Amino acid sequence: MDPLERLQVFHRVAELASFTQAALSLGLPKASASSAVQQLESQLGARLLHRTTRRVQLTQDGQAFYERSKDVLADMEELQAMFAQQPGAAGLSGRVRVDMSTAIARNFVIPRLPELLQAHPLLALEISSTERRVDLVREGFDCVLRVGSVVDASLIARPLGLLRMVNCASPAYLARHGVPLSLADLADPAQDHRLVHFVSILGAKPGGFDYLDETGQPRSLGLPGSVTVNNADAYQAACLAGLGLIQVPVTGVRDALLRDALQSGSLVEVLPEFTAPAMPINLLYANRRNLSRRVRVVMDWLAGVIADAQLDS
Repeated sequence: MDPLERLQVFHRVAELASFTQAALSLGLPKASASSAVQQLESQLGARLLHRTTRRVQLTQDGQAFYERSKDVLADMEELQAMFAQQPGAAGLSGRVRVDMSTAIARNFVIPRLPELLQAHPLLALEISSTERRVDLVREGFDCVLRVGSVVDASLIARPLGLLRMVNCASPAYLARHGVPLSLADLADPAQDHRLVHFVSILGAKPGGFDYLDETGQPRSLGLPGSVTVNNADAYQAACLAGLGLIQVPVTGVRDALLRDALQSGSLVEVLPEFTAPAMPINLLYANRRNLSRRVRVVMDWLAGVIADAQLDS
């Protein structure tokens, strides 16, 4: 392998934390992937990976090298793409890895992907749809669409809008517990109101019923719950099943699932004067010196998709 190929193998091993998975994704024997990284380590005079029988993890030197070499790989791939375009092919080429919530992917991004790929047929998109906060650097994402507050100060945040929140319950739930008309009703033990709890990682402490007080300050009212989920679809399904109240973002005028549920009456909005603070949506990317042109184009396209969705309507 040439030095660039060894660098590409190292990056894939670091991203997948596995020589076996990296070799499979690159179409190489596992021994070749291992040998490539060993040669790279010998060339640099530094150990890049901790290897055990169960996992592969970056060393401190490996993490620093991974970060600095990202720009090198991006620049080389872009330079190669200048001369590797097939006759008649238009636009960009190469891989872009993005993470976003299942609702954003389902309602907005996936339906409009054909227009992006028609303009750039050699582009290869890897779309992860999860509710957990992925490690953008360690898992090799070029950018992520994140709903909620930004907790990692090392990432650059590009604000895209706000998601209005609504409180919902099913008619069956309201028939059993009564329609809450005030926060006092929610807290009344006789009514026994409950939340469907949502956490990004099971085992984490769930929050309460969030709302803005009369001064506009965020508050939270602790409520019990019988079920905890870590997925947006399961969250809404649990509410439809009458298992508790949910507080869900309205992801634009084209959020068919929530809109149809509210219009059909299978979900009912409650306590509209006590909604949770609007949730920001940001496009996050690593604080790197340069972004490849294909990543910049995909990020601009994603920003346009979110803007067209009228998220703050």
